[in-house]
Amino acid sequence: MEKNKELHITSIGGQAVMEGVMMRGPYKTAVSVRKPDGEITTKIDENGVKTRPKICRLPIIRGCVNFFDSLVIGMKALMYSAEFIDLEEEEEETESKFDQWLERKFGDRIKDIVIYVSIAISLVLSVGLFIVLPTFLTRLVEAIPAIRPVTETHAFTSVFEGVIRMAIFLGYMALVAQMKEIKRVFEYHGAEHKTIACYEAGEELTVDNVKKYTRFHPRCGTSFLLFVMIISIILFACLPKTGVILRVIMRLALLPVVAGLSYEVIKWAGRSKNPVVRVLSKPGLWLQRLTTREPDATQIEVAIESMKPCIPENKDEDRW
Repeated sequence: MEKNKELHITSIGGQAVMEGVMMRGPYKTAVSVRKPDGEITTKIDENGVKTRPKICRLPIIRGCVNFFDSLVIGMKALMYSAEFIDLEEEEEETESKFDQWLERKFGDRIKDIVIYVSIAISLVLSVGLFIVLPTFLTRLVEAIPAIRPVTETHAFTSVFEGVIRMAIFLGYMALVAQMKEIKRVFEYHGAEHKTIACYEAGEELTVDNVKKYTRFHPRCGTSFLLFVMIISIILFACLPKTGVILRVIMRLALLPVVAGLSYEVIKWAGRSKNPVVRVLSKPGLWLQRLTTREPDATQIEVAIESMKPCIPENKDEDRW
């Protein structure tokens, strides 16, 4: 590739799953998984990214839609990959009466129900951990008489709450990164990034070519979450200082706006060549040192297999 050749900034993105990678393009979503026998299996589905109603493609709104869509598709991909885990050494378990009742009651719909219930639980836990907890902790600090002159200022409330939220987020990521099972998922995450980078550079998708590229990517979901944290601090600072319950309600009401703005920021940062923008994107790339690891050749092979079905015939249709 020539040095001055312009990169093809693609809208194709992905997610690491258990022993595999999910990629989502403008028309198709593919999940490739390395089965216990070494074979790679790939599941390809049509998606409606390019055929969404115009209102769902408007700035800000598209970020909210894309965020929820990513949660659903990501959960489905995780459940699909989990089906191939080698359970030979585990004892066979008989279905409980509750499981049998669920299967009789809902039949084939049970998987969809599990997916949406899992997403709902995840959202509730996330809201509790990153919205409710920091707000209540800030309120407790505000009640300390000795430092009340400082804590009564609106600036303190906004900044302190944001610092707590960021600390919880970074602590959570650092803790998860130490888990043995997650480390392997993070290797597939690295394979996903390297494969996309190779495609954007215009090189053929081979293991040797993919190996050359960095595992850090500016449009990673990790960077998106970091932007969510930063933008939430800025937006929440614009809210009036109220009681703790109303404070939580206002923050929850603003979450779709935070997600939408974060999407627009990362979309703009991913295209921009401005050196200032690149500097602002650095923290997200640094954070990926926790959420990605260098993959081996077998993991890169899986990422390539998931990438290929998502590439449209006309490459202009997948531009970011």
